[in-house]
Amino acid sequence: MNNVTLTENERSAKSLTTIIYALYAASFLFGISAVAAIMMNYIKKEDVAGTFLESHFRWQMRTFWFGLLWMVIGGITVFILVGWLILCVNTLWIVYRIVKGWLNLNDNKPMSMS
Repeated sequence: MNNVTLTENERSAKSLTTIIYALYAASFLFGISAVAAIMMNYIKKEDVAGTFLESHFRWQMRTFWFGLLWMVIGGITVFILVGWLILCVNTLWIVYRIVKGWLNLNDNKPMSMS
């Protein structure tokens, strides 16, 4: 774990960011939780501006929107079989991003955007 001292506001925002990662993870069982998570990202975005958590919010929002895009593309192309591959790869990509984000958050590390 990084030896970073967090302010009270950052600790609170980190807890919220953890909850949002949990909501994204829960979306594999309850799809609607991803909608709640993205709404929380947009509502609380200004609260994390200028902190390392801002990169996590950006990471989470990009995961949601690109995941949704590829889910729609996969759903449309499922009838020509390539859609199943797209949906499987998309699922693995989303899981990777949730895990990587959560691990970095646990270590108080920002997400790189490279």
